Amino acid sequence: MEPLKKLGTVSPVKSVNVGHSPIGIGFEKLDRDVFDPENAYDKVADIGVKWVRIQSGWAKTEKEKGVYDFAWLDGIIDNLIRRGMTPWMCLCYGNGIYNEKAAGVFGAVGVPPIHSEEEKQAWAKYVEALTARYHGKIEWYEVWNEPDGVWCWKHGPDGREYGEFVKATAAAIRAGDSTAKVIGGSTCARGLDWLNDVFSTGAAKVMDALTYHYYIPDEENCFDRIRALRSLCKSYNPDMILIQGETGAQTSSKGQGAMSGCAWTPERQAKFMARHIICDLMDEVMFASYFSCLDMIEALNGTVGDLGSYQDYGFFGVLAADFDEQGRASGEYKPKPSYRTLQTLSAIFREDFAKADLPVDFLQEDYIEWRMSRRLLRREDPGKELITTGFTRPDGSAAFAYWKPTELLTTSYEATVSFECATLPEKVRLIDIVDGSIYEIPDEMIEDNGRGHRRFISLPLRDYPLLLTFGDFVL
Repeated sequence: MEPLKKLGTVSPVKSVNVGHSPIGIGFEKLDRDVFDPENAYDKVADIGVKWVRIQSGWAKTEKEKGVYDFAWLDGIIDNLIRRGMTPWMCLCYGNGIYNEKAAGVFGAVGVPPIHSEEEKQAWAKYVEALTARYHGKIEWYEVWNEPDGVWCWKHGPDGREYGEFVKATAAAIRAGDSTAKVIGGSTCARGLDWLNDVFSTGAAKVMDALTYHYYIPDEENCFDRIRALRSLCKSYNPDMILIQGETGAQTSSKGQGAMSGCAWTPERQAKFMARHIICDLMDEVMFASYFSCLDMIEALNGTVGDLGSYQDYGFFGVLAADFDEQGRASGEYKPKPSYRTLQTLSAIFREDFAKADLPVDFLQEDYIEWRMSRRLLRREDPGKELITTGFTRPDGSAAFAYWKPTELLTTSYEATVSFECATLPEKVRLIDIVDGSIYEIPDEMIEDNGRGHRRFISLPLRDYPLLLTFGDFVL
């Protein structure tokens, strides 16, 4: 980052000290006991995330018909809330005491309770008991996980079938807690046909929000897809909001699950996180959930009694883990580079801020005469292919994020770029989102006409977001 002067780093903010935030993390799969939450609570709270996705684990809770043991789930919810986090719950999966097929699947994953009247009624009673129990602690309930994928709707995805399931489950949710909010979808966001079938059943009318999952290495196509999803939602229910329920990348090409086998590294995971979460903020979702807190088994396609079938390790975590002989995440749960990236994002983008257009633009060719970058001995990047966005706070402070959306798995990009701005606060800093470093821009890189207009000459440009802040945007 030379010749910028490093002033320090963005200070992490614990979740308990965050009032509100659009940034969350996944704390899933405890219904299958894949990691020890006691070793993770404090480390996750130290990130500063607010929203935490958990899963309800029907099969773990009701092992005897009509008898519910919520003690394991009580502990998770209370520990998260005590540390300042807001849990939201995915209602899943099936239950082997009501369905023979579910009994043979590890965690009863992907076997929805829709095949007999007995299991339909048992599911409704379970959901009603659960939401009544957590009234005042959990507000948002998601109906199932990725029902548009065969791994989570194993007899074959069917939008209309899922739509009817959403309506029945929503009724049970609200029977237990009339104030609860219902989330539908949990969709992989691959196409609109399945979701349109869901909505055609009338399910959209009982949904307060739609969650979507987006696992693609590069983010440029996200905007069009999310605009289409939002438009479809609004056409059926104008009040429905969007939540990004899962996105993430691995730190090893050896991992299983989404984007497996690709050339992932810890550095690329951190860049992916920074790029995708800033895009989520640009899409103005209610909140965005990064998958996941910890390396763990994928545990979506296991067979009961066959240990090897669910020792399918995924390396999506911001915390690295070892694995014991049962495949359970063990060890110290050590932070990866992405842990610091998520701390930085959580510390900056909290409390009151909004996406906004800013009076910031790239310097035009007729001014720079295609300026050469003295640092890199090449022409400066013209800025035409960058992704940019602005944010403001009520006090007038602002932030401008920019990056080059090159292919993460093939390219590492470094260049310089020049901007001009007007009327923004005088105090300017440049923040590296990935590692949290804060830089001062030296006077020789600023042209100030003294009347509110400035040019910033040859600022660093990377393939991940850098943040130009004006005033005290970082609280």
